[in-house]
Amino acid sequence: MYIPDSERLAYELVSDKHSEFLWSIDQDEQVMKFINGGEKTSREDIEGIFIPRIKAFSNPALGWGVWKVTEKASTEDIGWILVRPMLFFTATPQSDNLELGWRFKRDTWGKGYATEAARTVRDSLFDMGVEQFSAIALPENEASIAVMKKLGMEFSHKMHYQDEVFNGEVVVYQQDLSKILSF
Repeated sequence: MYIPDSERLAYELVSDKHSEFLWSIDQDEQVMKFINGGEKTSREDIEGIFIPRIKAFSNPALGWGVWKVTEKASTEDIGWILVRPMLFFTATPQSDNLELGWRFKRDTWGKGYATEAARTVRDSLFDMGVEQFSAIALPENEASIAVMKKLGMEFSHKMHYQDEVFNGEVVVYQQDLSKILSF
């Protein structure tokens, strides 16, 4: 799958060669605040946990994986968009409902990059026939919830989410694009 450039951003599917990029984003406690309480990710965890997890759900033909986001004007890699089946690392993955997630460098916050990137990736997946999208966040992560709302997602429910690296209460926002286009 190919994600076309958006107005300000370019996209590339993350692979093993991007471990330094993935590590660099996770070195800001504020970026990590709503992910793991603000702990920086070690290089060992990037190589031993994060990249193997990406490989587990990546399917380039379907657009599943982590998409590196580059600001075209500066050519700086500023963040990423995650695409995988909702609940992938649980006993009940939903391949017809794709989870969108994002992580961006703090100096890019408030500029609309996460919304622009998530919308571009979502729309590219929709063009391939995907209609159901979800996103999760800690209830206090107002910035991520704002991105969800800007994408047109609506609050669905709260749930306890647990996998090998996360265990906690999250809010779930969802969007079914077939309903939007069916009226």
